[in-house]
Amino acid sequence: MGSLWRMNSPPYSTVKSLLLLPRSCSRKYASFPFQSPATQKWSHPPTSANIADDEVAKLAAKPLHPLKLADLVRHGRPPLSANALFSSANFTLTILPIRLAHRIQSLRNLPFIVVSNPHISKIYNNYLHSLSTLLPFTGQINTLEDEIKFTEVMSDLVQTHSNTIPILARGFLECRKYISPSEVTRFLDEHLRARIGTRLIAEQHIALHLSSQPHSPAASSPPVEDSAGYIGVIDTALRPVSIIRNCESFVSEICELKYGVRPTLKIIGQPDTTIAHVPVHLEYIITELLKNAFRATIENGKEREPIEVTIAAAPEEIGNQSHSVKNVDQGNIHRPFGADDQTKISSAASPTMDSIQMPDPSIPGVTIRIRDRGGGISAENLPNIWSYSFTTFSEDDEFPGSQSASSSNGTIDALNAISGAGGEGSSLAGLGYGLPLGRAYAEYFGGGIAVQSLWGWGTDVYLSLRGVGKIE
Repeated sequence: MGSLWRMNSPPYSTVKSLLLLPRSCSRKYASFPFQSPATQKWSHPPTSANIADDEVAKLAAKPLHPLKLADLVRHGRPPLSANALFSSANFTLTILPIRLAHRIQSLRNLPFIVVSNPHISKIYNNYLHSLSTLLPFTGQINTLEDEIKFTEVMSDLVQTHSNTIPILARGFLECRKYISPSEVTRFLDEHLRARIGTRLIAEQHIALHLSSQPHSPAASSPPVEDSAGYIGVIDTALRPVSIIRNCESFVSEICELKYGVRPTLKIIGQPDTTIAHVPVHLEYIITELLKNAFRATIENGKEREPIEVTIAAAPEEIGNQSHSVKNVDQGNIHRPFGADDQTKISSAASPTMDSIQMPDPSIPGVTIRIRDRGGGISAENLPNIWSYSFTTFSEDDEFPGSQSASSSNGTIDALNAISGAGGEGSSLAGLGYGLPLGRAYAEYFGGGIAVQSLWGWGTDVYLSLRGVGKIE
């Protein structure tokens, strides 16, 4: 099919120009050797990865493994034995190819001209490349040599997809004439949520590999205090107050650089609360929420008013009130292009839409409230805070974070250039990804973010997180 594409499909720039031609020119190009998506089995860019279309389709037809934090810690505390390490590798190998195939299928479902964009095409080829590196592992991993090779593949996967978000953003920005903002938001929300799980699964095995008995010279020595509670990338005794203070220090320095002042932050409630969670996820969420609170407080002239953060351990749920996470929270579905949001509801009977029951109705959790005097959010803007705001850029806008955009303004906005989780760094500057991506991280394991705005006064943001049950 790759050769069929190369013979019958013009480059992206030609397709783009053809779609913009007036009707009077249509006859002139009537014989152009170009097949529409309706007449091709697949409409996707050529790739060097040697994977048959039916192989991708076969994997994409399998239901996705609903990911729980408990899945990631079930192999035991480090240092892992060789057998436990093999178990982790085989668990990862079982679910990652299916996840990658679902993302490939989702990209193929985009309109022809959109998936032909060079930036989106690059992401498509990245997923094909990663899938092609996993398929050779046909059997069980039961030797250290195979496990080492597999871990190298995981490292390559993490590195390959490190810049997925800004590259996709650039591609959709260039294609905004051909795809509606609501479709962009829907696709990105599903894709980025699915990416959270894929990256986390790979990073978890890499971390377990590095701390295992066969591969770590220091595995036999007692763990240092800072890493004693870690299982891979999960801190089983994570103290939200420590993350909040670290993020406060970072955001305060940026505020002082940009505005010359730094608001104060007061923590109340239960600061000794702990939870088992992924520190880098919480760090990203808190950084984004504090960035918004600090900026609003300063720009509203209330920098002398402290920002109040309340930490509260979530009460245990009573009786049979179990907490569940839906596959839609993890981006584990891909709807046909053009399907509206009702598909989420109508697809409830689908095998891939089964709820993910948490292992225990009394799973520990924590709620964090961030209260500021930043003037609140206007009723006009409040419905848009969960949208990927780059879709509102004008035709003449430079891509945020690009060299031309930063040079024309002298410098990138310091608060927007704060590094995000997953290695995106300042390439997300100005995209307005903070809240929607932060909510995706929170909801992935059953938490969430809620915003209460008192226009003219301030904003309360409630962040809820779920952990895992008892870990032996």
